[in-house]
Amino acid sequence: MNDRLYIFDTTLRDGEQSPGASMTKDEKLRIARQLEKLGVDVIEAGFAAASPGDADAIRAIAETITNSTVCSLARANERDIRAAGEAIRPAKRGRIHTFIATSPIHMEKKLRMTPDQVVEAAVMAVKLALEYTDDVEFSAEDAVRSDIDFLVRVFDAVIEAGAKTINVPDTVGYSIPALWGERMKELIARVKNADKVVWSTHCHNDLGMAVANSLAAVMNGARQVECTINGLGERAGNASLEEIVMAVRTRRDVFNCDSRIDATQIVPASKLVSTITGYPVQPNKAIVGANAFAHESGIHQDGVLKHRETYEIMRAEDVGWHANRLSLGKLSGRAAFKSKLGELGIVLDTEEALNAAFARFKDLADKKREIFDEDLQALVSDEGYAAEHERFKLVSMKVCSETGEVPHASLVFTDDGSEKRADGNGSGPVDAAFKALESVVGSGADLLLYSVNNITSGTDSQGEVTVRLAKDGRVVNGQGADTDIVVASAKAYLHALNKLDSKLERAHPQV
Repeated sequence: MNDRLYIFDTTLRDGEQSPGASMTKDEKLRIARQLEKLGVDVIEAGFAAASPGDADAIRAIAETITNSTVCSLARANERDIRAAGEAIRPAKRGRIHTFIATSPIHMEKKLRMTPDQVVEAAVMAVKLALEYTDDVEFSAEDAVRSDIDFLVRVFDAVIEAGAKTINVPDTVGYSIPALWGERMKELIARVKNADKVVWSTHCHNDLGMAVANSLAAVMNGARQVECTINGLGERAGNASLEEIVMAVRTRRDVFNCDSRIDATQIVPASKLVSTITGYPVQPNKAIVGANAFAHESGIHQDGVLKHRETYEIMRAEDVGWHANRLSLGKLSGRAAFKSKLGELGIVLDTEEALNAAFARFKDLADKKREIFDEDLQALVSDEGYAAEHERFKLVSMKVCSETGEVPHASLVFTDDGSEKRADGNGSGPVDAAFKALESVVGSGADLLLYSVNNITSGTDSQGEVTVRLAKDGRVVNGQGADTDIVVASAKAYLHALNKLDSKLERAHPQV
């Protein structure tokens, strides 16, 4: 078997299907550049048929990325295939990833197609995709609940039609490692020309076994794993890229393959995705959590001090920890600032945008003694949030919170350029600010989530706030960052309101 493990990252497609995690084109470009720096083999940039915005973002990524293959998802129908083909056309290396459901429940209840019709549609999709690229991947959706004889039949047909990669997905997170590894092994043994394609797996985490299932597939012949940064994804998420990569690399005594990932870029990628999506990383998350290399127990501390490998199987530096300090301060010049943005994969298209970001950096440098890479990522994201859909924008605010008194907030904000004032009381300063805004805006949205995270260490750290609102079936995340968490909260709430106000809609790939 090939000793190369291909990493297929679907953060920008499957990860974006997390509630409220939709990204703008510029945000997708920033993540795509970081994924390229990380060394990802395939970047699934989106689902071109979902919306014009998705197609535009895929096209922009295809025009920008040179070292990774840029991929678009497409259902097995002509409209989707052609949309995907046009979106990846500018790519140096482009791929179309087409799929159709193969389980009895999906074929009968969702597709309302016979098995023969499913095979015919799969073959048609692969042949049509070959008009745009010779790199075509086929997925049998819900393979975990599909009849294995039927899977063999479908895979035989699409390989003969020209598919180069065969993906076996656990779409609903139903399998367990022993069974998933056995399924992969049996398929490779039974499918004709199995040695002519790359076998792939895409596992969901509904039972908490996405990574374990993916690794079981690798041990039984899979040489591509579809995964996301931080395990981001709909429902319980996907297999975590960082865990897959480091498990294979750390246990070379078990796995006879390795990826080409630059592991030192893992933590920067994790922090960037977390900042942009508003999905924080829990402290005890493997590899990228804040406590992943922390030792509280005295026995552990003593062992690590005597010999690191007594309790650490990886070096923190190898995955990108402790390499995030920005050597800039309030006396730093514009050229150094621009150069550092470039190192982080942040490209500002106009001089006006660069000047605005630099001014915000100077303001931040006056408030903080030390500035980190994460501060810059948040700064640029915060600037992007403001420019996205600027119906609502915070101008100023004043909050009074005193023991024994009812907290009060007074805010000034603009609504389509018209300045408005809002006042409100609440159980705390943030509650007062939100109630003040709602007293004027009257959105009627439900607050599903309010989350505060420090971007870096120290009491002068910026607070990064995520607000999740729901209205009429739509769910959006709003983010805001500031050294004052109440100001950050107001920014996040207004950002979420701006997203609700936006008429841009995405179609879900499974609909």
